[in-house]
Amino acid sequence: MLSLQNLRMSYSDKDVLNGINLEVYRGQIIGYIGPNGAGKSTTLKIMLGLVDGYGGVVEIFGKNIASSDVTYKQKIGYVPENAEIYDNLTAAEYLTFIGELYGMDREIAETKAWSLLEEFDMGEVFHSRISSFSKGMRQKVLIISSLLHNPDLIFLDEPLSGLDANSVMVIKDMLEALANQGKTIFYSSHIMDVVEKISNRIVLLVDGEIAADGSFDDLKEQSKAGSLEAIFNQLTGFDEHQETARKIVSIVTGDEQHG
Repeated sequence: MLSLQNLRMSYSDKDVLNGINLEVYRGQIIGYIGPNGAGKSTTLKIMLGLVDGYGGVVEIFGKNIASSDVTYKQKIGYVPENAEIYDNLTAAEYLTFIGELYGMDREIAETKAWSLLEEFDMGEVFHSRISSFSKGMRQKVLIISSLLHNPDLIFLDEPLSGLDANSVMVIKDMLEALANQGKTIFYSSHIMDVVEKISNRIVLLVDGEIAADGSFDDLKEQSKAGSLEAIFNQLTGFDEHQETARKIVSIVTGDEQHG
């Protein structure tokens, strides 16, 4: 489904990606994690064709995206971490518009959009302007827009932002069901417990390089740590969180004046 071969990227002489090699297969849920600045979003944007100037080869559905046309994007869904959305449109107008961009018939897109919103308990706001929506409601619209055209490869960057606990459970079960149908999901998040629970493969990026790649059980066995958060801290070399937290609290409470 997806192949990265010696993927490299630099911005202003700063290396962001230092030779990423990755093969992703049908039906996998990839938890793509790493510290801020590790290169996660850059990797996603390159694979989506949003960023040029990279080195190496990116193949999606067996085609080199640098030399193929953009038709491969018709089979891709994407929820960005920070998305712009047309506030002046209603949910019906926005989702139908997105469906048509992916080549869907207008009526089919509208009917499918309403059905999906209904499942997310938002059927009653189908014809309401998005400007009136809460953050969680907007996020549901973005998730629906990424799935409306039945993509084979889905990129999710912090997709659970703003969602309530019930919606999070629905999304987690939905992703597992989609993977069971052969969809491939690339999931990037800082919420370690969610990544741990939904991913059947975890890729940890540190300083633009892959520091770990395997199932949660594989990573746990290698690092001898109990949780993905502990593995993450161990492999990224960050073991000062408790001391940092103590210092922050002491500053907030004024205790540092006495320490």
